Amino acid sequence: MDMGEIIYNTVVLIGTAAFAVSGAMSAVSRKLDMFGVVFVGAVTALGGGVVRDVLLGNLPPVMFRNYSYLITAVFFSLAVFFSAYFFKEKYSASAAAIDKINNVFDAAGLGPFTVMGVDAAIASGFGSNCFFCIFLGMTTGIGGGIFRDMLTASTPSVLKKHIYAVASIAGACLYYFLYVFSFSSALSLIFSSLLVFLIRI
Repeated sequence: MDMGEIIYNTVVLIGTAAFAVSGAMSAVSRKLDMFGVVFVGAVTALGGGVVRDVLLGNLPPVMFRNYSYLITAVFFSLAVFFSAYFFKEKYSASAAAIDKINNVFDAAGLGPFTVMGVDAAIASGFGSNCFFCIFLGMTTGIGGGIFRDMLTASTPSVLKKHIYAVASIAGACLYYFLYVFSFSSALSLIFSSLLVFLIRI
């Protein structure tokens, strides 16, 4: 495994953990039980990837073949659940701060997943189809968040005040055009994810 693959896998796992935390925190705020928190956390972390794989005809989806993503999502979802359970009073008293923290984790997950979608389209032979690559990047990035909001009976963030899809599209465009100009894939991943994070924040 070369350095580029190590960086890619590390960033993707960070994104998975961030989205899982975001989903689990939303579930806790809706007072779901442990299974509900883990389920929403896992769906948030993995839902966009499943949609991506279905659109690419890559079946079964990666989450059913590489369990590192699922294990990461479950672990961090449980960490959120037990933190909220054992420190219930402090957790409840910090609702405003928790919402801001949730926003940061959501932003941190959006970048890597956007890049994963573009990269998957390119790897599947669609590198010449600019629109599809960028669309798949956006769909992978925002898909889990949409599932999270639907499961917790909230209006999807992508449809309201948060800059969500626009940030994902910007990162997808940057990653795609860096690919066109044969820029370093590892640096493209980092720059594109950082752009999404900064715009989303």
